[in-house]
Amino acid sequence: MAFFESLAVFIFTSFLVFYYKSQNVKTRIERKWLPLGMIWEVLTNMHRIHDLFAVYLNASGGTFMLRGPWFAKMDMLITTDPLDVHHVLSKNFSNYPKGQKFRKIFDIFGDGIFNVDGHLWEIQRKSTMSLFNQPNFQSVFETIVWDKVEKGLLPVLESISKRDMEIDLQDIFQRFTFDTICKLLVDDDLKSLSLDFSCVPCEKSISDIAEGLFYRHFVPPLFWKLQQLLRMGNEMKLSEAYDDVDHLVNKYLNIIQNESNNLENFRFIRSLLKEYENQGGNSKDPNKFLRDTIVTLVSAGRDTTSTTLSWFFYLVAKNPIVEKNIRDEIHTFIKVKEGDKKWSSKDLGKLVYLHGALCEALRLYPSIPFNHKTPLQSDILPSGHQVSQSTKIILYYYGMGRMKKIWGEDCMEFKPERWMSTRGGVKHEPSFKFPAFNAGPRTCLGKDMSFTQINIVASTIIYHYHIELIEGQPILPRASIILHMKHGLKVRLTKI
Repeated sequence: MAFFESLAVFIFTSFLVFYYKSQNVKTRIERKWLPLGMIWEVLTNMHRIHDLFAVYLNASGGTFMLRGPWFAKMDMLITTDPLDVHHVLSKNFSNYPKGQKFRKIFDIFGDGIFNVDGHLWEIQRKSTMSLFNQPNFQSVFETIVWDKVEKGLLPVLESISKRDMEIDLQDIFQRFTFDTICKLLVDDDLKSLSLDFSCVPCEKSISDIAEGLFYRHFVPPLFWKLQQLLRMGNEMKLSEAYDDVDHLVNKYLNIIQNESNNLENFRFIRSLLKEYENQGGNSKDPNKFLRDTIVTLVSAGRDTTSTTLSWFFYLVAKNPIVEKNIRDEIHTFIKVKEGDKKWSSKDLGKLVYLHGALCEALRLYPSIPFNHKTPLQSDILPSGHQVSQSTKIILYYYGMGRMKKIWGEDCMEFKPERWMSTRGGVKHEPSFKFPAFNAGPRTCLGKDMSFTQINIVASTIIYHYHIELIEGQPILPRASIILHMKHGLKVRLTKI
């Protein structure tokens, strides 16, 4: 009997695969009556999910309804319309909070700023802005980044280039940004980027978390909650990753508690404790609140910047003339003294072409490829689509960079000049057209920090090395809430 049951499942599954593949894109989008909606196609195409959605969006004019299983209430409106983005993130901001459904999907962040609404979000945003605006914060951060460049990044690159070895730049950048954010938050350089490439479990677990949370968007909540209960499949991997992150964060919380009167080595945390005094979040537990804050900041500090650097160097390596132009610009505007390995933020601000190349990388490969929203009250978007309280809206930033109606016929070309004004300065685009750092009241607070770190790392590498892509490697985005490269970025470096 088991054989015939398995055979029946196989035949039914094969029929669904054949049926879906036999339909054209427009027909697939318009089908509403299939019991599984489009979820089967989504799950069987996770390896290329971002580009699949981009195809759908272009075929539908920029917005389409992704139909989920009829029993799961998982229909999603996916849009790249800049007016929709402006409406949801700014104009009608109060109608689109994170909400409980969002909090359940992103449960690891607890009461971190990424996950909360209302008064608690306002407190965290105000407190974080206050810290970032402190007179010495920028100089402290730049010192941390340059110190890691001189003691971590350059020695590693020098060692590898001398031996003519292949290197995974994405791994290098993830280790670099993880070390710098931990140094900033808790004054501890974990040295995951060092000559011995030591393994720090928490550092790799952050990528596993980003991938696991992505899957939660496309399977019925009942299914992933059952997996969570039974500790199996995707949820088991998530649980193990959570444990790694908690182990590191709890280590620092214990140190902070035991040295509550001697926090010279915890400058940033000391400031957070002062700002969040008497705050316990929704759980009313100050320790959990601080834990959630640290997890959020570590994840954001490690992932977004390293991802931007990875895609930037992929595009630069594919376009040698861009690499040459950036290097020429560095030599023109930055006067490096003999034996000096760093330059000032003032000089970095003169690198307009480099800035344009970074913005192009963010346009084509935004580190956070989409934003997930659900309205409190039914609404009509500027694109004309009606949304109810049960409609998930996906603002698809990855797709926006690939829309001809937004960026022109040459939207798939990597053109740093796109970001330069006729006078040679930086050309600015509205955030609802270029939402790489989100838009509206929830615009990323770490935007300036991110650009500081990216500019330092990018200019340092291009000044010292020529980047050559290893031929034949597959370069594609990982199915994740962060646009990691699925197989990394293999290159060779040649000393200039």
